[in-house]
Amino acid sequence: MPRRLFKELERSYGFDEVAIVPGQVTINPDLTSTKMTIGNISLDIPVLASAMDGAVSPHFATLMHQMGGLGVLNAEGLYTRYEDPYSVLEEIMSIPQSEITEHLQQVYSEPIQEKLVAQRVQEIRESGATCAVSFTPQNTKRMSPVAVEAGADMVVVQSTVTTARHMSRSYRGLIFSEMVSSLKVPVVVGNCVTYSVAQELMETGIDGILVGVGPGAACTTREVVGVGVPQVTATLECAAAREDYFRRTGRYVTVITDGGIRTGGDLCKAIASGADGVMLGTPFAQAEEAPGRGYNWGMANPHPELPRGTRIKVGTKGTLQQILYGPTSKTDGTQNLIGALRVCMGMCGAYTVRDLHKAEMVVAPSIKTEGKYFQMSE
Repeated sequence: MPRRLFKELERSYGFDEVAIVPGQVTINPDLTSTKMTIGNISLDIPVLASAMDGAVSPHFATLMHQMGGLGVLNAEGLYTRYEDPYSVLEEIMSIPQSEITEHLQQVYSEPIQEKLVAQRVQEIRESGATCAVSFTPQNTKRMSPVAVEAGADMVVVQSTVTTARHMSRSYRGLIFSEMVSSLKVPVVVGNCVTYSVAQELMETGIDGILVGVGPGAACTTREVVGVGVPQVTATLECAAAREDYFRRTGRYVTVITDGGIRTGGDLCKAIASGADGVMLGTPFAQAEEAPGRGYNWGMANPHPELPRGTRIKVGTKGTLQQILYGPTSKTDGTQNLIGALRVCMGMCGAYTVRDLHKAEMVVAPSIKTEGKYFQMSE
């Protein structure tokens, strides 16, 4: 009798299992353009800083703007719950690891204050920076108009898993199409990892989509609930949805790979997989200017019933300038991310980020170990 399976499993791939094939033509890195757009917002580099309290403060959002990227403020975080969030940050960094989750649950139980949402938005705008704020779906309807009225340029609606057809006990849940129409600013929604969900979300009129469930260094979703898809496969799926949607409608929705990116090589692979940009959390939490001073923790960490994250000590590795642009003496790919992207684009003959989408990729499980005997034996 033939052996049968209850369900067939497809192979999926993460960053360490694939490689980018060089192009037939190469160009000088200084001829490349790393620009990206989200709705009517244009950025010089395709990099967003994740809405994590240990990574992005109003001041750090300003620095990201000055570097050509975009810092997304967690508008449900410490900055909108406390008049003085920095003393609370100090507490979080001083608590022993064995007690940190309970402490985070406690400090994040304070209510979000509308006046602080508006105040933090105004702080960012007064510095001359583009202001992007992030909300979870349950608070978006109430809080996003407050942020936009205060001057927010972009709203990110973010949860561990987002779909266009969420079922709840609410009489009338969050309807993205209505939200896009009423806010009149670019709306980015996440997170998702499949073609079909990405397509349905794009149909609602959003401007960008975040790709990734559980890959972040501070996230434990994959361990706690077993849900997730490796980032290369997830990005390929959502990028395919973007291309089909664009061919059908003529409207381009930005795809942003969110999480799991540690090095310049990972960033390049995300874009070669079809991403228009990336969102980074822990790499920026390692910046000297980061509010967490070498610590980071996930947005789902303080969940009152099922925390899905942990505070991690990531250390301070360099300035934001070094992380994005160098100069650096590190050879592990964790600094000068934009320099790495430009060199990769040059090797692939890609003048633009969209050109890098055309680069060939191969499955390469030995790409990081082949010939590296002496590096691995140190």
